[in-house]
Amino acid sequence: MKLRPLIDFLWLSLFWCSGLLLLLVLISILGYLFYKGYSSLTAEFILSVPKGLPLGAEGGIFPAIRGTLSLILLAIAAASGPALSTAIYLTQYAKASRVSSLVNITVQCMAGIPSIVTGLFAYALFVVKFGFGISLLSGGLALAIMIFPVIVVTSRDALLSVNSNYLLVAKALGVSQGYILVRILLPQAATGILAGLLLAMGYAAGATAPIMVTAAVIATPPTVSLYEPVMAMPYHLYILFSQQVSLDKAYGTALVLVLLLLLLNIIALWLNKLNKKGA
Repeated sequence: MKLRPLIDFLWLSLFWCSGLLLLLVLISILGYLFYKGYSSLTAEFILSVPKGLPLGAEGGIFPAIRGTLSLILLAIAAASGPALSTAIYLTQYAKASRVSSLVNITVQCMAGIPSIVTGLFAYALFVVKFGFGISLLSGGLALAIMIFPVIVVTSRDALLSVNSNYLLVAKALGVSQGYILVRILLPQAATGILAGLLLAMGYAAGATAPIMVTAAVIATPPTVSLYEPVMAMPYHLYILFSQQVSLDKAYGTALVLVLLLLLLNIIALWLNKLNKKGA
């Protein structure tokens, strides 16, 4: 009888140590990036264009920030509609059948595909087959394919978390399924769905492989066009580091990218917490 409390204490200690270790790793990464990149984090660095020889040794990363935001917004615009429709189908209309099982398996398989494979598929389809070329449009669609399963899963969980009493009362009153969906389910699950979209945006913002072959280049014109290539922070960071252009600028770029991802994740977690309280 005395052995069970000891075993419980050991398991609890193991779980706490694991969590603290992960927290320590995260704090160490952020601390190291702040230590190395804080000196580069100025208004000129954020708002100016890359300069110097080789390009990026001086100046800033504004075109890369603009390109990254353009890519993730286009990806969200392209993926959110089909993904949300799929989540609604799986939670409200699909029954236990081979079709629904196939859809679930497909979504799970898509989530496990390496990002470089997604990039190569998008290159063959959008860049070569459709003739979009290396462009913002090709990169945004490539990221849309990558984040599609993320939005499906998070939206599905948000819809399933809605209090079932609302649905039971509505069905007892004879309310149509469409009315239940529009007036009850979607408003109740809105914060959870939005949190999923923000998580997907963070996932897309940090992706390098898909945009390397579909959208990203070293330098771009001042204007942004769907059919022109763009700069992106992950790819710009890769060039700065791999080509030894400027380690200081590389750390500054990494810090800006991590802060953007951290902000998106914090907002997403806050919204997800609100969604659970509402349920």
